[in-house]
Amino acid sequence: MSSENLNYFFNPRTIAVIGASRESDKPGHVIFSILLDNKKKGLLKANVYPVNPKAKEILGVKAYPSVKEIEDDVELAIIVVPARIVPKVIKECGEKGVKASIIISAGFSEVGNKELEEEVLKTAKAFNIRIIGPNCIGILSPWSGVDTIFLPVYKRLNDGKLLISTPRPKPGHIALLSQSGAFGTAAIDYMVGEGIGLSIFVSYGNKADVDEADLLEYLIEHERTRVILMYLESIERGRKFIEVARKTSVIKPIIALKAGRTTGGSRAAASHTAALAGLDEVYDAAFRRAGIIRTYDIEELFDVAKALVMLPPTSGGRIGIITDGGGAGVMATDMAELLGLEVPELRGSTREELERLKSNGIIPPFSSVANPIDLTGSATSEMYIETLDVLLRSNEVDIILVLALHQVPGIRDPIDLARKIGKKVKEYNFAKPVLAVDTGYSEAAVLERETFDREGIPSYPIPERAVRAARALYAYGRYLTKRKKFDDYMKKWNPLD
Repeated sequence: MSSENLNYFFNPRTIAVIGASRESDKPGHVIFSILLDNKKKGLLKANVYPVNPKAKEILGVKAYPSVKEIEDDVELAIIVVPARIVPKVIKECGEKGVKASIIISAGFSEVGNKELEEEVLKTAKAFNIRIIGPNCIGILSPWSGVDTIFLPVYKRLNDGKLLISTPRPKPGHIALLSQSGAFGTAAIDYMVGEGIGLSIFVSYGNKADVDEADLLEYLIEHERTRVILMYLESIERGRKFIEVARKTSVIKPIIALKAGRTTGGSRAAASHTAALAGLDEVYDAAFRRAGIIRTYDIEELFDVAKALVMLPPTSGGRIGIITDGGGAGVMATDMAELLGLEVPELRGSTREELERLKSNGIIPPFSSVANPIDLTGSATSEMYIETLDVLLRSNEVDIILVLALHQVPGIRDPIDLARKIGKKVKEYNFAKPVLAVDTGYSEAAVLERETFDREGIPSYPIPERAVRAARALYAYGRYLTKRKKFDDYMKKWNPLD
């Protein structure tokens, strides 16, 4: 079926929640209440209608016995009813002229009920309805206010008094596609905690119709999306997926976390979403061919995404390290070389400039300037800025890692240091990727990292995570160079607003 209807999932004019419930703990109630709340707040432009043959109204809104009874046209239907009646509901949606449907309901191929799933798909095709699901949690689009996730935004504790929030991510430029709803919701929560913005989230479950290839094709032209993340358990349309991924990956980075790498993991994936995981080596080869950057856990997935959404890639793998702690510099160097990056000993004009900073008393005379550049515990904010300026002009490094450990006494205002480093990088128009580290979870460490992020410099709590992210910038740059697309990508690249 045509991919044209996919936009109805993310920017519908009207939405029907079929299976909207009056009971607050039911998914149909949660979905309808969140959409209604987003409408009241002005986050959602679409009109929202509840469908429930046993209710006259839900949350003060008139309820309809069938989607066919709604006076308005309906573009998107969210289906939260028992699996056995989904075919009847899809038929009614088709007769109503619905363009797209998200089937939250489970009880299809994931439990061996393939015939029922095929019946749903056959009916949908007859009416040209695109389907996400079944057995999914659907989508979250912070920019348009569409939110079909049936997990409450607030939870009241047993004392009946205290509300705790589980908010959605802020609008951003990272898309997340997940075959698993549970992984997706955990990832969304992670994004909230890390302050990472989301453009679109899609949980596509059994992918009876819309799959990862369709979604990649849609995201190529999606203006809000700069980086695409994928949690995969299986890929059925392998050739189509590689074809679309190769086309997408020279325009927007694709980062994948592939589950089911082991025999036991493959078995678990099969019981989860009826996925046939296949040999991990085959996926590795397919990812390399398609230019997909592979990660191996949720932390690495988002660390890499953070770097690629904020920084330009690089075609060179030489990394320059500035630190005020020798041990942190050693750890960063070890990780860099283990991952195939080079930490070159600085020579020539770069070394001369750094020695001049020493002789002029701008950095300590006992600093090590070979690389890593260790400013020692006597470091000040001014020393970082002067040293960074030298590396930004140097032709001996391609990536810069700033280990701005706030604990030393000379860094009196870690937030101000992050701002000054951000200003310096912007002076050079992000000519080189600069990543930052401040280790710890004290208020000072958290605030410094948050400031770095706001300045467009991805920050991390330990050196190893920053180096893995830096390696991804180099890997993506090499891929673009190999495809002869590096210059084209860089012409279009610009810092985030």
